[in-house]
Amino acid sequence: MALTDTAIKNAKPCLKPVKDEGGKLTLVATDKAYKMFDERGLFLIVTPAGGKWWRFRYKLDGKEKLLSLGVYPDIGLKDARERCDAARKLLAQDIDPGENRKAKKATKQDRAANSFEVIAREWHGKFAPGWAPMHSSKIIRRLEVEVFPWLGAKAIAEIAAPELLACIRRIEARGTLETAHRTLQHCGQVFRYAVQTGRADRDPSSDCRGAIPPVRDKGHFAATTEPKKVAELLRAIDGYKGSLVVCSALKLAPLVFVRPGELRTAEWADIDLDAAEWRYTVTKTKTPHIVPLAKQAVIILRELHALTGDGRFVFPGARSNGRAMCDNAILAAMRRMGIPKEEMSGHGFRALARTILDEVMGVRPELIEHQLAHAVRDPLGRAYNRTTHLPERKKMMQQWADYLDKLKAGAEIIPIHGNAA
Repeated sequence: MALTDTAIKNAKPCLKPVKDEGGKLTLVATDKAYKMFDERGLFLIVTPAGGKWWRFRYKLDGKEKLLSLGVYPDIGLKDARERCDAARKLLAQDIDPGENRKAKKATKQDRAANSFEVIAREWHGKFAPGWAPMHSSKIIRRLEVEVFPWLGAKAIAEIAAPELLACIRRIEARGTLETAHRTLQHCGQVFRYAVQTGRADRDPSSDCRGAIPPVRDKGHFAATTEPKKVAELLRAIDGYKGSLVVCSALKLAPLVFVRPGELRTAEWADIDLDAAEWRYTVTKTKTPHIVPLAKQAVIILRELHALTGDGRFVFPGARSNGRAMCDNAILAAMRRMGIPKEEMSGHGFRALARTILDEVMGVRPELIEHQLAHAVRDPLGRAYNRTTHLPERKKMMQQWADYLDKLKAGAEIIPIHGNAA
């Protein structure tokens, strides 16, 4: 006799329904699990703890086997019968339903282990130690926001170019073309890593090239490089009425022309005022670098040392000495001085120095590149170390500071190629 929903619902643990000689059901006490049979191999196990488990008994190659079909009431009688029918259809094709389930589960686990998100995070974890922290966080955040919600759970080997492109087009639709191109680039790196580690056959991002419009050239970082305008900028900086920390950072920026992030996070432990040197590790390339400090730079730093020298950072934040100055403090100060963003930026001091040192002062290009912390190699392709040309670079940095003083004072602008380092 087939089971009914009522019989299943009323089944109690430790009370097994048993038919008497007249066919009437009576409840018999038991301390063991008991079975309630339906039909075609389907039955329900009622445990002493009250659990009700569906099972399907079948034979294959002369061996009797059991297949779990779920737990009541999550799986009702109708659903259990449908699952049983599906298993019987597999048996009709000489397919073991139990082994078939294991294979599907293994495939699912394999897909999860080789999903785009899993491999992308593995790739990021492998290469991030060689990147600047900010660059590393931008990449993983970009993937988390722009890619993972749509492609993260998919097996990386099954992602085709149209799926990837559809993901990138969502970014394009917002008008953020640069982000779209960068995201596609990151995805390509993840796919190539998957190919190299044997978890994908090819990189579909290569098929997406040319599908996204190019980014319009916005030009380089804004920078004033004409000497007369540089003089006006320097006088404006001298006249700025902000805090000593911000004023000092503004005055030091053109003298050292390091990257803005390196300036604002400078630490006193890296600066030797007696030796007039600032030694630190470049965040972008993870390489050691030396900035010779001109006399003018040392004067600025000695004055500031009286205020912030007891702390870690040369330029601490306005709210906490335990944190560096915020990344837009210098930019905000320049805007308050009336210097428009298209005329000068934080990075602009590097372009200013690079242009004038080369075109006006005639300094040898390799000295400038060394001081900009750019990769400079010898004729054999080997990178020079941080002490290369240090005496000449010290001379150059002092000449540069003296030149800026002359500009600020309104001296006539003349090339000094003959006296360059």
